[in-house]
Amino acid sequence: MSKISRNARDELIGAVKQRYSKASKEEKTRILDEFVALTGFHRKHAVRVLSGKSRASCGARKPGLKIYNEAVREAMIVLWEAADRICSKRLKPALPCFVNAMECHGHLQLAPEVRARVLAASPATIDRLLAPIRRTARTRKKRRPASKASKRVPVKTFADWEETEPGFLEIDFVLHSGGSLAGSLIHTFSATDVESGWVECIPLLAREQSLVAEAMLLLKQQFPIRIQGINSDNDSAFINDTLTEYCDENGIKFTRSRAYRKNDQAWIEQKNGSVVRRLVGYERYSGVVAGQVLARLYQASRLYTNYFQPSLKLREKVRIGAKVRKSYHKAATPCARLLAHSKVSDATKQLLRAQQKQLDPVDLLHKIREHQAALAALTAPADMAVPSDRESLEQFLSALPRLWRAGEVRPTHRKNVERARNWRTREDPFKAVWPDILTWLEAAPDMTAKELFDRVQTAHPGQYPDSQLRTLQRRVREWRHVMAKQLVYACIDGDQSVDARALGTDR
Repeated sequence: MSKISRNARDELIGAVKQRYSKASKEEKTRILDEFVALTGFHRKHAVRVLSGKSRASCGARKPGLKIYNEAVREAMIVLWEAADRICSKRLKPALPCFVNAMECHGHLQLAPEVRARVLAASPATIDRLLAPIRRTARTRKKRRPASKASKRVPVKTFADWEETEPGFLEIDFVLHSGGSLAGSLIHTFSATDVESGWVECIPLLAREQSLVAEAMLLLKQQFPIRIQGINSDNDSAFINDTLTEYCDENGIKFTRSRAYRKNDQAWIEQKNGSVVRRLVGYERYSGVVAGQVLARLYQASRLYTNYFQPSLKLREKVRIGAKVRKSYHKAATPCARLLAHSKVSDATKQLLRAQQKQLDPVDLLHKIREHQAALAALTAPADMAVPSDRESLEQFLSALPRLWRAGEVRPTHRKNVERARNWRTREDPFKAVWPDILTWLEAAPDMTAKELFDRVQTAHPGQYPDSQLRTLQRRVREWRHVMAKQLVYACIDGDQSVDARALGTDR
């Protein structure tokens, strides 16, 4: 756009305008091209200027008559405040009601022309009139997000994990709520290496970003190779400045999955089920004691899982029509995958081999079962005795061939044995009239429960609704069963040890 002074522009407009008015159509086109190039005007605006239909050639725009003057603004402010500062789209339909009500009660007196302007104002006009007022009156600052870390953390989808190397982890939380989110809960911070499947679990007493940073420090110590990157979901305990700064300081690449896309974290989601839930189940765990037991359980299970538990890894997934055909690599332990990987250093491989030689899988499994039994005891009902699973390693080893007979061997997954109920849960509705009912039955043993119920309702009107008929039918059936027993025992040895009159009070 060409930049010329206002005086030069006015002189140019005056000179070209006269020539433009006398020119032919073809000459006007050429004149317009030159004028637009010199002034930078839009072509339509240039046509209006040279045709005398625009005020731009006259210099500054002349101020017109204000339709909504200060009187209208002041009246609108009063009405806006009276309406509790609602927005213009809600204030517009409410104006007639407020104007009439305030005038009726003597709170507002408007001149006819001001009243008409106030009622005719559109929501956009109301916003324009109240804009400077709102800027001054707004004491509450616009809420700023606590952190803009999500903009600093790039998104990584499942398709971006095609080729990777050991050290890139997926992290997640496993909540031990038992079906209720009330109160404080223990969260398991789980991490898995995508390439090797190595799994680490750390219990946290709360889901808090500073604890996540502490867990990352412990994870760095336990992980056999250097952590190069982590990928999390969009949980605020992960996406924050604390974890972002930790990753920046330690040279860790931090990415996140898409919201509500579980498949972006398929590896850690699979480990949450096959490792964490398989170890601790779905019960509720909270408190320091449960956290300590979980920590000891995870310390034993991390060695058992990573050194002695082979897992399958997807090699290829091909869709053929409506079917998906998957092929897998040969099952291998996470330790074996690290030992076979070319990018793992020889020193790390030597440490892995040395530690694997020192580990006893049966002893680790024995410790896992003991810690699982301790967890089960923490969640068992107070009135239920939990059998102790503490036994020596030799006893545990000797029982291995027969464990399959006991069914579920993990104490955290055993169902609580339900005891048979032999007590009354509700007050007996026929307690007061049961002696009368027995008298009627002894006098007429063939009387039905419906006939007995009719007599009870007649003797005690309004006390026994029709819904209690079924209860009396069950009671009479039990009485007849007791009487039949009495008859059988009397025929055998004459011992009538069963008291039928106690039927109404002992159950």
